[in-house]
Amino acid sequence: MNIYVGNLPYSMEDGELRQMFEEFGAVDTASVVKDKFTGRSRGFGFVEMAEGDGANRAIEAMNGRSFNGRNLVVNEARPREARPRFERRDRY
Repeated sequence: MNIYVGNLPYSMEDGELRQMFEEFGAVDTASVVKDKFTGRSRGFGFVEMAEGDGANRAIEAMNGRSFNGRNLVVNEARPREARPRFERRDRY
């Protein structure tokens, strides 16, 4: 199950995010989303857990939990919507 984790502190790293969720089961991947230009955290990330029961327990336990003064937003990630492709038009 892919889990969305929002309202993360901007100092959060991938390893810290993984560690937070490992108490609920095996974590396949954990990644904090970073701005592609600055490399700074965008304040959210994703955790992939194979075990559905552990993932559901993690969502219930972590949603609303205070971490470094911020209340986390944790829920099942929605599939990414297709965005229209940018079409370049030359102006002459």
